[in-house]
Amino acid sequence: MVNYKLVIFDCDGVLVDSEAIGNRFISEALTLAGIPISAEGALSKFLGGKLTQIKEDAEKQLGFSLPANWVDEIYKKQFSEFRKNLKSISGIEDVLDVLERINTPVCVGSNGPLNKMEVSLGVTKLKDRFLGRIFSADQVENPKPAPDLYLYCADQMGVLPQHCLVIEDSPRGASAGVAAGMSVFGYTGGGDNSALKKVGCTKTFDTMQEIAAFLDN
Repeated sequence: MVNYKLVIFDCDGVLVDSEAIGNRFISEALTLAGIPISAEGALSKFLGGKLTQIKEDAEKQLGFSLPANWVDEIYKKQFSEFRKNLKSISGIEDVLDVLERINTPVCVGSNGPLNKMEVSLGVTKLKDRFLGRIFSADQVENPKPAPDLYLYCADQMGVLPQHCLVIEDSPRGASAGVAAGMSVFGYTGGGDNSALKKVGCTKTFDTMQEIAAFLDN
């Protein structure tokens, strides 16, 4: 195995099983605004996306501005559901345990805001494993798929991009890691891996247990 000096985790869909929950409320809000879309359609279209960008794109399509609190209201509903039902991704603790044992630093780089990760990582009891090492696209100029966030993570952690590994579940996020000059593992959760391979993932894995075993070799 390559001796990575930093592993950067996406949050939604990699650390926490939040994508389906989050996109359900996005689909409801868009449908109410006049852009009918199913929860499944929202998940497919917006996987790994940034909610403020979704709002801007919707406003262009609609031809009028959505309420100023549109994003905040979606987050409010998401956070409430997170506190009741959010779980960590199966096997993620195994990956973190391996990396801790081999003394490889870790951090989080997400398109979501810091307050969202405060809730999601707190509920799933993963926050303590990343204290002081949680980074958001709100801290850089351009969100994923631009490389800005992952380059920022590497800079903050004092590691050169070529020595970093990114673990992602979305083509948008994987593209950001590739553009940053990092190795990228795609996590599929048992789904189709073709889109992740197409954007340049070094490897793809169906389960976190497989990633843990690979990193432990």
